[in-house]
Amino acid sequence: MLKIIRANGRHIDLITPLFDAYRVFYGQNSGNNASAFFIEERLKRNESIIFLALENEDPVGFTQLYKTFSSVGLQPFFILNDLYVDKKHRGKGIGAALLEHAKKHCIEMGSKGLALETAVDNPAQKLYEKLGWENDGSVKHYFWTAPKAT
Repeated sequence: MLKIIRANGRHIDLITPLFDAYRVFYGQNSGNNASAFFIEERLKRNESIIFLALENEDPVGFTQLYKTFSSVGLQPFFILNDLYVDKKHRGKGIGAALLEHAKKHCIEMGSKGLALETAVDNPAQKLYEKLGWENDGSVKHYFWTAPKAT
């Protein structure tokens, strides 16, 4: 049975392997200690909200949201920054359940909505569109990378 919970500091050991696999999916080196530290800091500082999907109490997926604000809309909104389902559990509707849970959270919080970005070749795009997400072709996303401190 699938259950989705809001994670807290007691769940770091459950989230870490999923978060690390997510990072590896995006071409980063595996590093459970660094991943655990990152997740612990986000939760401890209340900088993110993580929803953890459990199937029979086993961690099978997660999504991580960051709160931000729309100056034009005069409302808060969330960035759905991370979504990951363990490879062995894909195709069971877990990703959709996590996305729907995040949408419900936004409604409960009076948020403007959810924003996300994904790689142009990510097959999850079909799921996003199926669940009512729209590709916003009216804007371009730019990113400036700070030089590494020496």
